[in-house]
Amino acid sequence: MAVLDDLSGFEFEDLIEDVFRNLGYEDVRQAERTADEGRDVIMEEVVDGTRRAIVVECKHTGTVGRPVVQKLHSAVATFDFDGPRRGMVVTTGRFTNPAEEYVQRLRENDDPHPIELLDGEDLREIADEIGLDLYNGRIEILCDEALRPYDPAADVEAPVREAFRNIENIDAGDLPPPHSQVLFRPVVAITADTNAVFETSVGEIHRINDRTRFVVHAERGHPQVADDDVATLVTENLHATVDLEEDRFAEIFDEIEQRRFGQTQTEYKDWAVDRLQDYHTTTVTYTGDNNVTYNKTCEPNLSDISVQSIEPVYLPEVRQVTDLGQYSYPYEYYAAGPSRTTREDGIHRCVHCETSGVEETYTYCPNCGAIACDSHSKTERVEGEPVCTGCAVTERFALKTKYFYDEENLQAFREEYETMPIHEKAMENKPLIGGGFVMTILAIVGLLVALGVI
Repeated sequence: MAVLDDLSGFEFEDLIEDVFRNLGYEDVRQAERTADEGRDVIMEEVVDGTRRAIVVECKHTGTVGRPVVQKLHSAVATFDFDGPRRGMVVTTGRFTNPAEEYVQRLRENDDPHPIELLDGEDLREIADEIGLDLYNGRIEILCDEALRPYDPAADVEAPVREAFRNIENIDAGDLPPPHSQVLFRPVVAITADTNAVFETSVGEIHRINDRTRFVVHAERGHPQVADDDVATLVTENLHATVDLEEDRFAEIFDEIEQRRFGQTQTEYKDWAVDRLQDYHTTTVTYTGDNNVTYNKTCEPNLSDISVQSIEPVYLPEVRQVTDLGQYSYPYEYYAAGPSRTTREDGIHRCVHCETSGVEETYTYCPNCGAIACDSHSKTERVEGEPVCTGCAVTERFALKTKYFYDEENLQAFREEYETMPIHEKAMENKPLIGGGFVMTILAIVGLLVALGVI
């Protein structure tokens, strides 16, 4: 298979590890490279409820003969695993007739440790199945699954109505339909194990035994690790994906866009391994046999890091914009069925200042469509309904500013004010009247004290 000739033996083993992971085998990992013992890749499968180990020998060569197969058979027989086990030889080339005859005899004799052979032709068929680019040894990402862009038990507008429910003076059920668009963003969920032991003459000084799972935004450019809330949304919903069918979603959303994965699965794996190597590298202080203190940098080898799974999926980014009067209110979130994590909340935000957040109180102004905080929401004098300071017409009566929807309401109140008795006019500024009353009482009390009455 000349197209893979540029790969080294170790690179070929890395590639085969990725191939088997994509084929659905479990706990795929490489054996120690320093003591091969006929084992390059080890993995497991479940057949009829029974877990079985598979020991794989990788041969990046033109021809594989019977001695290689016999050596693997012995390695399988002595492999430490509590359960059935079998072997597999994978090569870019071909197998000799004696090698194939040996495997056939094992099968005919119901040998407890059968061997399977995969040659270059088999690899070509597998390549078509998993998206393996044989010309550069990389595995492409073949993904047509997405997290659910909306809750199937509700309609697509439900999140917006829910967001509007704690906005005062507006009924969420009376909202106009928002303009809805969905962008399917590619992400990759990666699970990897790091196992390393660091020893000196005094014994073990550091050990790493860690499983890491993280989610990566996988568009063009350098991979970016997703925030914890996004990672949780993805990993907790990977079991409930749907086919990404644009025609189907076009009946629900006004606009649909799909981004492409920026790199191959192999490149994301390599990036993850490098990242974990840096993450787990640490300096350890220990005391030697001579009672001298030493510092040692403990950096795991690349072979100490085993990527267990790389799961690509499309993460829906839903953006819904509701138009009310003079204003538009965006609400953007990552969706996974009934679950979501908010990216932008333009509903819980005052249009007149920087006040934002769901913990604040907001009131809807039907006059202009504004959503305003308490300091920018007033009561309209004529109709007694909320009005925001941004659109209200104002005028002072009894030394107090009054707010009106428009000039017409203001003029109506002017005429009403002119005909009011003096005591009603005074009541247009109750704090002023109250303060005057208090001052009068204090003045009377002071006079009585001065006259010696009290």
